[in-house]
Amino acid sequence: MRNKQLKTLCEGAVMVALSVVISFIKIKTGGQGGSIDFVMIPLLVFALRNGCLWGIGAGAVFGFIKCLVGEGIGYGLPSVLLDYVLAYAAVGFAGIAKNKKYGAIWGTALGCIARFGIHFISGLTIYAITAAEEIAGIITASVPLYSLIYNGLYMLPNTVVALIMMPIVAKALKNTAYHI
Repeated sequence: MRNKQLKTLCEGAVMVALSVVISFIKIKTGGQGGSIDFVMIPLLVFALRNGCLWGIGAGAVFGFIKCLVGEGIGYGLPSVLLDYVLAYAAVGFAGIAKNKKYGAIWGTALGCIARFGIHFISGLTIYAITAAEEIAGIITASVPLYSLIYNGLYMLPNTVVALIMMPIVAKALKNTAYHI
């Protein structure tokens, strides 16, 4: 039992490190923040292999490290906790789909939706004071609409990328010792 936990912990550390390295390769989506990247792929693979709790833990660790070394921007501790630690921890909910039919697809969708939900809440609470009247050419008369558009501009493409990549990764790993 102890060896399995140690192996899982080491695997998680490798996946977090891989996500950190990948986080430096990104496509900016606009002037205000958010980007399209592949950081969720290793976190999703880890969660789908090891389950929800391990996935949440790895996501939280990645979020903390990303904030420290990956250009983390926040309005104090609550912002850092929501936009980094909790948002990436939410990706770990993909682990609910561990060993389930089509788990790579619906687990990925669940992890991405959970991350979006945390970012949306952050936009409603912390970033409400910075909500612009216009974003991406759309007039926003409300904070919820602003948060929806702002976070959707980078989370929707990230979700599409993850939904395309994860079945490919799962198929590539299917006949290996490291299958999902």
